Amino acid sequence: MRLHLCTWPDVERYLGTSTGIIVPIGSTEQHGPSGLIGTDALCAEAIAIGAGDRLEAMVGPSINIGMAVHHMAFAGSMTYRPSTLVAVIRDYVMALTAHGFRRFLFVNGHGGNIPTLQSAWYEIHEELNRTGHPDAGDVRFAVQNWWSGAQVKAYADEAFGAAEGSHATCTEISLMQFLYPDHAPVLAAPLDPAVAPHHAFHGPAHYRAVHPDGRIGSDPSLASPDHGGRLLDIAVMEAMAAYEKLTATP
Repeated sequence: MRLHLCTWPDVERYLGTSTGIIVPIGSTEQHGPSGLIGTDALCAEAIAIGAGDRLEAMVGPSINIGMAVHHMAFAGSMTYRPSTLVAVIRDYVMALTAHGFRRFLFVNGHGGNIPTLQSAWYEIHEELNRTGHPDAGDVRFAVQNWWSGAQVKAYADEAFGAAEGSHATCTEISLMQFLYPDHAPVLAAPLDPAVAPHHAFHGPAHYRAVHPDGRIGSDPSLASPDHGGRLLDIAVMEAMAAYEKLTATP
């Protein structure tokens, strides 16, 4: 049930039975020397598609560039300004509400998107109410930050402990190894030190100065495709639960 693999009659039939949609949102940014730049977007997309397949729920096209200005000292990273990302989310949602979608679960792969998502939702609600949209009160949003789900966190604590870190983590690198096994040689790049430092930072240049290879607190050498497969199943189940809760909300 991927929107961009449907015809318009397919979508119209779907809206006859459901107004819910799952939206993957991530980022295009460095993930240390052993992580792929598309990690955040690709993880979110795989989890959203997995949940959508099991629930027979529509899955929208991925928003694969996020708010990642702090990563811009590393080659290949991309970012939207917060105001740009708000506008992208606004236009995406307003286009779909015009057709009758009313419940939007964002499966998110990047922590930097959270404040912008919340700001966008406030703007959308304000606009719907200000313009007198007849179903303004029926539009609902939720976000599933896949890495912070209770069961994903429990798995990470048991499997990786403190070496999970907070960027280029063991969980997300494991998931990418499972999803993209042909890239295993890249993902096996040497890490020095094994466990990255964990410092506060301000701005892209300072980020690179205190985290020179891009990782924060992680040792992704502990990652494996086996962990990734298990984590994908757990994250999909948690996304399914979030979607079912959202769509059951009156």
